[in-house]
Amino acid sequence: MKLLAKFYHYPYAKLWQKFVLKLRAMKGSPEQIAAGFAIGAAMTFTPFVGLHLILSVVLAWIFRVNSMAAALGTVLGNPWTFPLIWIAVLYSGRFMLGASYEGATKVDFVHFFDKSLKALMNLDFDLFFQDIWPILYPMMIGCIPYCLVVWILCYVGVKTILGKLQKPRVV
Repeated sequence: MKLLAKFYHYPYAKLWQKFVLKLRAMKGSPEQIAAGFAIGAAMTFTPFVGLHLILSVVLAWIFRVNSMAAALGTVLGNPWTFPLIWIAVLYSGRFMLGASYEGATKVDFVHFFDKSLKALMNLDFDLFFQDIWPILYPMMIGCIPYCLVVWILCYVGVKTILGKLQKPRVV
């Protein structure tokens, strides 16, 4: 608890404290909890809006890590962070694919996701491949390095915090 007491005077300290205590109360080893949380956090960098929670829980189940921690990790993506994530992922993907920034069109993400939903609901493959795929494909490629970095940072961070807060075992 000394670790949490250090942060008590910062804004949102109680929220941080509750967050860490929720992670600590979860079943599993610190490695399983950290891996689950890292999966959830990494999934928020994918362009599959609305599926982050499902993807993270399924991946946590596949890798046999804590699925509740994975669900909690998706909180990293929220209305304040999503626009920044989408822009970073899109332009990184365009860069990785060799597309120039000058030739690339600007994207209205609200319009893009609205069109995506309509194409999905109506199974309109023409709309999908004409308007959505040229944006979705670079986002899918661009999210890969972000997912890897976020996974590593979250895994190491959560594992370190939980390792310091773990109760000593009596032999």
